[in-house]
Amino acid sequence: MSSAGSISSAPQGPLCIGHGYDIHRLKRGGRLVLGGVEVAGDLSAIAHSDGDVVIHAIVDALLGAMCWGDIGGRFPDTDPQYKEVPSSFFLKDVHGAVRSAGYHILNVDVTILAQKPRIAPFRSRMIDCLQQMLDAPVSIKAGTNEGCDSVGHGEAIAAHAVVLLARD
Repeated sequence: MSSAGSISSAPQGPLCIGHGYDIHRLKRGGRLVLGGVEVAGDLSAIAHSDGDVVIHAIVDALLGAMCWGDIGGRFPDTDPQYKEVPSSFFLKDVHGAVRSAGYHILNVDVTILAQKPRIAPFRSRMIDCLQQMLDAPVSIKAGTNEGCDSVGHGEAIAAHAVVLLARD
């Protein structure tokens, strides 16, 4: 674990809540992965890893709930070992650390903000994929930002995630 947080700084309460956010610019070409599922083969996130904003937001929410800093502190985008790494690697690592610290996930709530691609056709696959990785209920909602800002203009994609943890 990086110096951005340690298990000794974990909260001591029976419940912990965390919020995470991620945004990436989009480019033509490549493939776009959200929640561990490929959702577009002609669009991709500009990112050091695979740029899965859903998983990045969940990882940040888990780290926040545990008072362990953020995804950039634990997996720096300046470190070549994380270049083009599937975001599921980050999620498995952090989820394992959360479990080792004596907490489990009660639920995860995600909101994806994207003008494109449409999320509805992939929602159930994303939920299934994330529930398998986390062994917890996952909710996914989507919005378009109604034509406002870089997300609304189709130039970027973003996600918010909230997690609730309980002590084992």
